[in-house]
Amino acid sequence: MRLRMLPLEYGIRNLLRRPLRSGLTTLALTLVTTLIYCTIGFLQGLTKMLEVSANPDTAIVFSINMGDNLEYSSIPMSTSGLISGSVDGVGITHGVHDISPELFLGTQMDLPGVEDAFGLLRGVTREVFQVRRSVQIVEGDWMQPGEILVGKLAAVKLGLNPGDIRVGGELTFEGQSWKIAGLLDSGGGIFDSEIWCRLTDLQQATRREDLSLVAISCEQESAFAELNLFCKRRYDLEIQSMSESEYFETLNKDYQPIHKLGWLMVILISISGLFAGINTMYGAVVGRTRELAMLQTIGYGRKAILSSLIQEGALLGMAGSVLGFLICREFVHGVSVKFTMGAFGLQLDQWAVISGCLSGILVGAIGAFAPAIQSLRKDITTGLKHV
Repeated sequence: MRLRMLPLEYGIRNLLRRPLRSGLTTLALTLVTTLIYCTIGFLQGLTKMLEVSANPDTAIVFSINMGDNLEYSSIPMSTSGLISGSVDGVGITHGVHDISPELFLGTQMDLPGVEDAFGLLRGVTREVFQVRRSVQIVEGDWMQPGEILVGKLAAVKLGLNPGDIRVGGELTFEGQSWKIAGLLDSGGGIFDSEIWCRLTDLQQATRREDLSLVAISCEQESAFAELNLFCKRRYDLEIQSMSESEYFETLNKDYQPIHKLGWLMVILISISGLFAGINTMYGAVVGRTRELAMLQTIGYGRKAILSSLIQEGALLGMAGSVLGFLICREFVHGVSVKFTMGAFGLQLDQWAVISGCLSGILVGAIGAFAPAIQSLRKDITTGLKHV
């Protein structure tokens, strides 16, 4: 026997017949989906930052046994020159090897009105743009002695307002004031939260004569193997090599507990929304006991009625998901947050949208299921007598 279903318009009309209750339920589901969008947006923003930063054609050389802590790495200043003369397959631009010697460290910033401001410094040479090709100077020019380049998210990392970082302004660290010569943009990578100095200037300010790492742009695949062999042969330098992709994959693994915690929060938020939906839908269904009994009297089966009630919950969840998306799109997407290794923007990408919408619809549908089952268990005669 063919199951006779209630039309979809019936469920929509029922929602409109009770605008206050439907509105409050939608508001609760909007809050739930907004929190889910924010949490997933944080996780997606962190993932994108690591993905954008990794260049598959770039290798890095740093101290052995340093793990992923490049700020603690220390290698001889002569390393970049030895690599250019010993390793084949390194890229060349305008007759200059694509090798960037860099000094990377964290330091305490002396900022008025900001306590415990911690900045990420990178000492570089002009060859840095031959290797860090995703980075561009979007405002200003290359540094002169005593000048710096500042990433577009460095203000967030330092706890400043974006307007506090501008070309011509000054920042104080390592006991001296530095003039801002330009602003950097790496398309969402880790370099957006860094402060770049001339390598020699940073070495003088920190009284160091070493490097933290050397970044190499490999024109040929064989260059990675040759670079690894060079590091193993020159055991006196105590260095190791790794592709930049492998390095950021390692970082991503280190942040897996944060990803797991984020998804756990999504589950807990969904469960709390589920209970709120059950509570609200229970009141809505109990108030329609006589109506549901009458539908059974005129020939609609319990499965058809259950399906209609679940449709109503799913519609409310869909409405909450859409409203939550619009709120996050306007006020959350792209908002920068400070993190241990810099700053990044929350990303409301397709995965965040899909996850948020599905969560809202499922919370609404499942929230309607339990009270609907309980109401439909009553006898038809008892339901018709219900006041």
